[in-house]
Amino acid sequence: MANYTAFTAEHAVDYIKKLIENELSSVFAADATLTAYEFGDGNLNLAFRVADQHNNSVILKQALPYARCVGESWPLSLDRARIEAEVLINHGQLCPEHTVAILHHNVELALTVLEDLGDLQILRGAQIKAEQFPLLANHVALYLSRTGFYNSDFYLSAEDKKAKVSQFINPDLCKITEDLFFTDPYIQHERNNFSAELTEHVESIRNNDALKLAAAKLKAKFLSCPQTLLHGDMHSGSIFVDSKTTKMIDPEFGFFGPVGFDIGSFMGNLLLNYCAQNGRIAEQAKRRQYQTHLLTCLQDCYSQFEQHWLNLASSEATDISFANRAFIEDYLQHVLRDAIGYCGAELIRRTIGLAHVADIDGIEDEQARLAVQQQTLVLGEQLMLNATSCNNKDEFFSLLISLLN
Repeated sequence: MANYTAFTAEHAVDYIKKLIENELSSVFAADATLTAYEFGDGNLNLAFRVADQHNNSVILKQALPYARCVGESWPLSLDRARIEAEVLINHGQLCPEHTVAILHHNVELALTVLEDLGDLQILRGAQIKAEQFPLLANHVALYLSRTGFYNSDFYLSAEDKKAKVSQFINPDLCKITEDLFFTDPYIQHERNNFSAELTEHVESIRNNDALKLAAAKLKAKFLSCPQTLLHGDMHSGSIFVDSKTTKMIDPEFGFFGPVGFDIGSFMGNLLLNYCAQNGRIAEQAKRRQYQTHLLTCLQDCYSQFEQHWLNLASSEATDISFANRAFIEDYLQHVLRDAIGYCGAELIRRTIGLAHVADIDGIEDEQARLAVQQQTLVLGEQLMLNATSCNNKDEFFSLLISLLN
C-alpha cells in the first residue's frame, strides 16, 4: 500500500473534511469546524473521534501494520481492515439493528469511518459495575443467528459460499486466535501472563492430556470448519449497549469458521464477569441477584439463538436436505457442544494467556482476585472436558449450574 501512512489527529480531521460534501453530508454541515482525538485502547489499531462544534461525530479507525500492544516486532497485514469493513457490510445487511454502521472505507489507507456509538456504553465496563441489560440476550441471539444462518450452507449456494470463504480468508488474525486460544495456555510460552500463585494450577493444565486433547479438537475445528462468517471476537469489549440498544463492533477477526465459536466466546465473557463478581460485590444477596441475571442472560441467549436457527432453517433453507428437521437438530447439537468447548477455552485463555479482562484484573484485593482466577480455570477445564457429553441445552445448563454452585 504505497499511499499508506499512519494517521495523527490532524490527519483524521483533514481526511474527514474531504468526505463532508458526499459520504458524510448527513453528519456534518459544509462549514463544520472539526476536532479529533485518539482514544484507541485496543491491542491492534488507532481510533479517532472526529467531532464538530455541535458535537456531531464519527469514529475513524485505522489499522497499523503491526500489533499495537507489542510493536513492530509483531507485524500484521493491513488487509484485516478490508476484512473488518466487509464483515460489517455483510452483517449490517443481515442485522442492521445490531451492527455498527459503516460510513466509509479506504482500502489503501486501511481505514474505516463508523457511526459514533458514544451515547452507548461498552458492555464490559457496564457489567463490571453490575449493570443489567434486559434485551442483551435477545439482541445477541438475533445477531448471531441471522448472520450465522444467512452465511451458511443452509442458505448460500455452494458457489457463493466458496467465494465468500475466499473473500474472508484472514490468516494473520486467525493465527492470533489459534495461538492464544488453543496453544499458548497449554504450553510454556513467553506470551502467557499469570501470577506465581497460579503456577501449580497452570502446570496441572499443561499436564492434563484429556484437556489438551479437547483443546486440540477445538483448534482443529477452528482451522478446518468454515460453517459461517464469524464476527470472530465476540467478547464484551466488542459490544455497545444501553437499555434498548445493542450494537456489535470490531469484527476484524472475522472469517469463515465454526458456528459455535462466536456464541461460545460471548457465553465465556458472561461467565468471566459472573466469576469476577465474587471478588467485586461484597453483599451476598446483591451478588447472587446479579449473577442470577447473568446466568439467565446466558440461558436466554443460547435458547433464542437455537430457536431462531431452527425457525430459519425450517423455512428458508435453500437445500432440501438441510431443511430436514432431524438434520437441523443434529447440526445444532454439534453447535452446542462446540460452543461449550469454546466457552471453556475463553475462560482459560483470559486467565493465564496474553489477553486478560478488566473484570478480573481490576479486582483490587489480591487474594480475592486469585480466588476468582482459580474458579475461572476450574470452570473452563470442566466445560471443555464435558462439552461432548451434553446432548442438549438443558443438560448444558444443568452442568453449568452444578459447576457454579
